[in-house]
Amino acid sequence: MELSWNKIIGHEKQKQQLRTMLREGRLPHALLFTGPDGIGKKMLGQALAAAILCETDDGPCGHCESCQSMRLSSHPDYYEVLPEVRGKSAKVIRIEQIREMQTVASRYPVMSKSRVVLLDDVECMNEAAANSLLKTLEEPEGQVTFILVTSMRSSLLDTIVSRCMPVAFGMLPVEAMTSALQERGVPAEDAAELSALADGSLGRAVTLFENGGLTLRNDALSVLSQLDSMDMDKLWQLAKEKGDLDREKLVEWFLYFNMLLRDMLVLYEDGASPLLYHQDCRVQLAKLLPRFPEHKIFAMLRQVREMQRRLQANVNLRLQMEGFLLRIRDLT
Repeated sequence: MELSWNKIIGHEKQKQQLRTMLREGRLPHALLFTGPDGIGKKMLGQALAAAILCETDDGPCGHCESCQSMRLSSHPDYYEVLPEVRGKSAKVIRIEQIREMQTVASRYPVMSKSRVVLLDDVECMNEAAANSLLKTLEEPEGQVTFILVTSMRSSLLDTIVSRCMPVAFGMLPVEAMTSALQERGVPAEDAAELSALADGSLGRAVTLFENGGLTLRNDALSVLSQLDSMDMDKLWQLAKEKGDLDREKLVEWFLYFNMLLRDMLVLYEDGASPLLYHQDCRVQLAKLLPRFPEHKIFAMLRQVREMQRRLQANVNLRLQMEGFLLRIRDLT
């Protein structure tokens, strides 16, 4: 578990605000960390928890018994609530988890002067869990600080949001992400491309690298480049190749295809725009513009969105790809 404020990339203003409030004894009993996925909200929440529980006044020091217990994920006064996945259902925080947390949070602290509870992805609470948590936030028992983390603030009950001090986090700078990826062993050239693709989310950039995201992106660009010259044999072969991918990789492939089409629309407005997802593909995409009028790109985007919707259901991937490729080839 990350214990050092300095190891957390970006968010300097938020880190300074939290450290000052903690040092001056003004930290509220409940905080709500909001912002996009993969930018370090949970990690910062864990660092704040370690600082609250640390034996020093300006923690986390990383050396005291409390910090050592946090590092080993064994601190008796720290508790995390995470969404659960049962079978093929979506991840959910259930009321049983909230009740168990309430029991733990009401106990007298064992090692530190207070307890800390971190609830990650709180937008995943079902209605019963949300209502139960609300009661706890309204009438907390004992010395306990609640840190709620979410990427979807609008999905939470207004009454829960009103009981917490909101702390908003933005996207990470591309330069900082590139450096962080290189520190993780990602080659410099790939690090720069992944940082641009990940749209300010270091977590997503790491996932892209581990899952071969650049390879999928390059393949999507290759397909886009061949569309208007593709014969039927090539189309059936391509449909089979994509249909043999596992569903998650195919979903990601369509994400890149969608982003490439979006970048082409941006280039129509401003050929020098810095807003491209795929900065490294600017020249290739610009060369495609004469072959893809704007109205055709919009029509292709509609087909992509429809395909993305179908992939959420239990459909035959190869048949869906055949239909998709036929429709967009006819558009071009």
